[in-house]
Amino acid sequence: MPRFGSALAACFLACGLTFSLAGSAHARGFQVLHAFLDGADGASPDAPMIEDAAGNLFGTALQGGADNGGVVFEIAADGTESVLYSFKGGNDGNKPQAGLIEDASGNLYGTTYFGGPSCGCGTVFRLAPDGTETVLYAFRDGNDGENPQAGLIEDGAGNLYGTAT
Repeated sequence: MPRFGSALAACFLACGLTFSLAGSAHARGFQVLHAFLDGADGASPDAPMIEDAAGNLFGTALQGGADNGGVVFEIAADGTESVLYSFKGGNDGNKPQAGLIEDASGNLYGTTYFGGPSCGCGTVFRLAPDGTETVLYAFRDGNDGENPQAGLIEDGAGNLYGTAT
């Protein structure tokens, strides 16, 4: 039950809703940490978020940002939201739908549903702690898959694995 409760809390925090588990043995209140209001800071944060050791949350928003290509954002432990990267919607990727993973160096990895230099079929990206985004893989023509909707996993050697439609 605690894992479900944590996942439920993350969902409600990401969606900008409040929720209370009144009457439950594990009752606790929830509060909105950030409400995505104007689109510049992101919109439609549909994916699960991850948390670092300091209590900062990291996630993606499908829409919004400077060019409406979606964003990678951080919500600090005090509730302050920062856009770490705003997708331009072209070669750098467009519309991140899945959550992120983090490596030991603080790099974030994720996928975009659209974008990339070839057919616009999606990307796998790395976002360095300094905000530098690198496309690690761009789906080319549909024969290698396209439009990844799910997140990535990493093995012990640092290889990334994922799926595409």
